[in-house]
Order: sequence, then C-alpha cells, then structure tokens
Amino acid sequence: MEVPKKKQVLRSFSNDDVLIHQSKHLLLELYRCDCEKLNDESFLRCSLNRAAKLAKATVLNLISNKFEPQGVTAIALLAESHISIHTWPESYYSAVDIFTCGQNMMPALASEYLIKSLVAEEHSLRVIERNPPSTVHKQIRTFV
Repeated sequence: MEVPKKKQVLRSFSNDDVLIHQSKHLLLELYRCDCEKLNDESFLRCSLNRAAKLAKATVLNLISNKFEPQGVTAIALLAESHISIHTWPESYYSAVDIFTCGQNMMPALASEYLIKSLVAEEHSLRVIERNPPSTVHKQIRTFV
C-alpha cells in the first residue's frame, strides 16, 4: 500500500506577525558522564529542577521513570515549555532537551549546570531559534 504524499504548506506572515527570537530550543548531548548520576532518578529530578530555576523558568510538574536494569527519563514541565533528559548509564551518555519561551529565559545557564552536575567530559550543543509569530508572545497564560 502506498502512502499518499502530503502537500507542503508554507505560511506567509503578515506585518502584524513579526518574527522575534524569544524561543530557544537547546539540544544537548552529554558524553562520558558519571554513570552513577545518570542512573539516579532522584538526583536527576533535582538537577532538572535546579536547571529550570537557573534558566528563570517556572516548574509546573516533574515526572520521571527509572528503567530496568538502568537508565532514567525525566521531564520538567515548565510554564515556559520543558526540559527533558534521557540517560544511558551503560554508555555514559545523556540526551537533554531544553525549550524555553520568553524574553527573560536563560536556557544556556541550565545547559551549563547540567554539563557540570553530570560531570560530562564532552558535550555537543545545538541551539535552534524558534520563530513563533509575535501574536504568540502577546498571549498571556496563567497557571494554577
């Protein structure tokens, strides 16, 4: 069975939809980390919480799962988006995703903190500037 190809739709922006780089998406890969820390669910939850605070983000919820025989996935749900971590202690490796929206966010500080706290001997960081229209930034969200 052949899957029909989806048409690519390009959206053009009006003058009212000025693009501003207030959203950053950091893709962080950590190599040769401390394998005990990569397998410590409580430590990772605390580390994500601290990283979020350093980024000046508001943590709404933290969820995590410890895998058997090893590895952890943890996600900090932020009012400003999210921070997630997936670990492979047996390979001394971790993949981190830091996505923040807003002018006052400091995701680079969260990234630096996680590199140090997991004792990563090497890392790779890619920064993606998200381009939502200005109307998205004008919206006010409230949380309980």
